[in-house]
Amino acid sequence: METKNKTFLVAGGMGFLGSSLAKRLLKNQAKVIATYHTKKPNYFHENLTWVEADLIQQHVCLSVTKEVDYVFMAAANTAGAAVIVNSPLCQVTPNVIMNASMLEAAYANKVKKFVFISSGAAYPDLGKKSLVEEDMFIGEPPAVYYAVAWMKRYAEILCRTYAEKISNPMATLVIRPSNVYGPGDKFDPQKSHVTAALIRKVIERLHPFPVWGTGQDVRDLIYIEDFLDGVLAAFDYDVPFFTVNIASGKGYSIKQILDTALEVDGYKEAVVTYDSTKPQTIGYRTIDATLAKNVLGFEAKTSLEDGIKETIFWYKQTFLPNQNRA
Repeated sequence: METKNKTFLVAGGMGFLGSSLAKRLLKNQAKVIATYHTKKPNYFHENLTWVEADLIQQHVCLSVTKEVDYVFMAAANTAGAAVIVNSPLCQVTPNVIMNASMLEAAYANKVKKFVFISSGAAYPDLGKKSLVEEDMFIGEPPAVYYAVAWMKRYAEILCRTYAEKISNPMATLVIRPSNVYGPGDKFDPQKSHVTAALIRKVIERLHPFPVWGTGQDVRDLIYIEDFLDGVLAAFDYDVPFFTVNIASGKGYSIKQILDTALEVDGYKEAVVTYDSTKPQTIGYRTIDATLAKNVLGFEAKTSLEDGIKETIFWYKQTFLPNQNRA
């Protein structure tokens, strides 16, 4: 990917995906403008410019997309299972406004390509079928994801509209991630997704060790560095509009993820209790990665064990730097 001397706007530069993407672009000698809103910047680089921005405001979107070659839309209101179940609309209105406003602003400022980070959660529930790109709109999303899924689907439709349905179109790319995890993930108990939540509990040596659900739910996990490889491979694919899953293509049960984390961190005394009364999302979801392999030459390479090992190491270095560790 040729990034040197190109200007990239990373909207949501303090989020997990946005910060990871910005750092990778900087490593590739790109010039990066990153936006932040409530969370203050904590990483810096000579080629990085931070802009405080409330992307719900159209004039702000117009300002941050000026003189930018490419936009990566990684800004989003996100939440864990409990919030999604109890307050499903919390992720709808602000995200719809941000996505539409940023697309309109990027188009007005003649951005060369707009990259939207969608979600594997937006797919319909097709049981144990591994979900391919064509499956997205063939049925309703699961009830628990209904609001946030249609928000993502609408943004995807907007991306296609700007790329194919208007005069003087703007190239757009839709990335559908599976569950991304790794260094930099959210470990806040109120906002973390399942893998980060389990890793934090392992490191904290919870006893007893509570787990929401039965442990049999299956998820497709992809390590953050693999995910970035896939995103940049898709970015390099020179077509006006492209939608692609970036996933490992492998399903792991919650119990398998937890057992791996317990083994990696040496927590052999854990007393695990499963609570099926707690909020859950969907029982089975794997994402097909064949298109990315065949068209982009991309395959996730990091094993679950190695990915969790790197994540635990990063967590301890970041949050527990003074503790003695073997």
